[in-house]
Amino acid sequence: MTEKKEATTQEKLIEAVNRLERALSNQASYKTDEKDTDAVIEAASTLIHSNPAKIVKRWLATSSGIAADVGLSDISYVAKTMLNPMTLSATGRDLLVQLSPPPEEMQTEGDDSKEEKEPTYLSASAREVECYFLSLAIRILWRANEASKALELSVKAIQITTLYIEEASKNAYGVGSANGLYPILARLYRYQSLVAENCSPGFHLEHGQRAELVNAHRMAVIRRDVDTQATLLNIMLRDLLNANQVEQAQKLLANSSFPELASNNQLCRHLYFSGRIQALRLEYTSAFSNLSQCLRKAPTNTGIGFRIAAQRLLIVVQLLMGEIPERTIFFSEGMKGELVPYMKITQAVRRGDLAVFHETVKKFTDRLKSDGTYTLISRLAHSVVKAGLRRLNTSYSRISLEDIAHRLGLPNATSAEFVVSKAVRDGVIDATIYHEEGYVQSHDLVDVYATTEPMEAFHRRIAYCLTTHNDAVRSMRYPPDEYKKQLEASRGMRGKKDDKSDEEKVQEIEEELDDDY
Repeated sequence: MTEKKEATTQEKLIEAVNRLERALSNQASYKTDEKDTDAVIEAASTLIHSNPAKIVKRWLATSSGIAADVGLSDISYVAKTMLNPMTLSATGRDLLVQLSPPPEEMQTEGDDSKEEKEPTYLSASAREVECYFLSLAIRILWRANEASKALELSVKAIQITTLYIEEASKNAYGVGSANGLYPILARLYRYQSLVAENCSPGFHLEHGQRAELVNAHRMAVIRRDVDTQATLLNIMLRDLLNANQVEQAQKLLANSSFPELASNNQLCRHLYFSGRIQALRLEYTSAFSNLSQCLRKAPTNTGIGFRIAAQRLLIVVQLLMGEIPERTIFFSEGMKGELVPYMKITQAVRRGDLAVFHETVKKFTDRLKSDGTYTLISRLAHSVVKAGLRRLNTSYSRISLEDIAHRLGLPNATSAEFVVSKAVRDGVIDATIYHEEGYVQSHDLVDVYATTEPMEAFHRRIAYCLTTHNDAVRSMRYPPDEYKKQLEASRGMRGKKDDKSDEEKVQEIEEELDDDY
């Protein structure tokens, strides 16, 4: 049963490789068997997209299911069978074969087939397939807890892929062939960062390694490599945040531009890192906007861990803004157990109970530190006090400072006086402190519609609707032949078709009617 499964996996992998070979060599056609749906889709995509990067990206998406079942022996066998050892791909081919030599049965079968007929090696997609196999090998080693081998292989794979891109760019007639390697190079950089973090928890790059990433990002911008550019920018932001270098991360974010044509996954990561940086820098409104957009764009069927991390940060940002998240968020599918500490913290903030808040934070300290939200939650103590003061201000027209200190969990009446005075100065409550008598006198409630608060809330809703509308317009698909009409109009084709005036057309219609009668 095991040998049959391995053979089936190899056949699927060979079929996927041949599909990419046909797509990149422009040999696909619609003259295929009607049952072969994949070949028809492949032919249509090849005719529509002439950019190798788009073909490779679509091929990577369709081959993701096969990659989950592939082993090192399968990769070694297919690499030895389909990659020519006499070309530039021999370097990566040797690495793949050495990782896990194929079983003896497969080797003998391969030798017999070689005696019967000459092997057919890949030509148009040799470099793309080799780099893709290297990325699969890195992924397998990483999941097998062999992080050191995976890290060493990722460094060699990036060097090989970069060399191929440089060689293709030097050839005047082969500049376009380098485009197919861009999505795979971005994937290799992504795997390298994940493997490096897995080697040592809390890992962050050194100065020399960051300089290499900066140079690689600069070259990606020059080559207009959107995939590698977006991936490297997110990797550098993640590394700076892991090293707690928020100011450097903000400088990188301000002095760089995220490519508009980047994939949706990279855009979601960029929005998350931007929101996290802005939250740490007290820019809560911008952080709330970016995190909300991140959750809206994130895929709903996969990436539950990413959505949980973004939702945690969004809840904390809302609390820091003085807003209370909706209760339904804490009971969403897949998030109920992960958001329990944040629900209890939200309840403490809503009640304004400082003692319960400190008790909850102390209970979940390790959990909050592992989530990376402990620094932000430590700022919520002031928000808890403000919420408690609002409730006391609404409930009592006059209350002593000692009662305020007792109800809010403050040490003494002097501390309560300082807290109340700051709240009055910040506009949290409208009251007067009588120091000699030791009490606080609340003023009459002001109509909230006479303030700017409704206008600010309305402005936030309008900004959200406009952002959603702009995103929808950008993602619209226009009819495929719409450009032909504009092209004909610019060349005067419509004028030639409609040479006759309206009067002549009416006269012709009348003559035809007279002939009929």
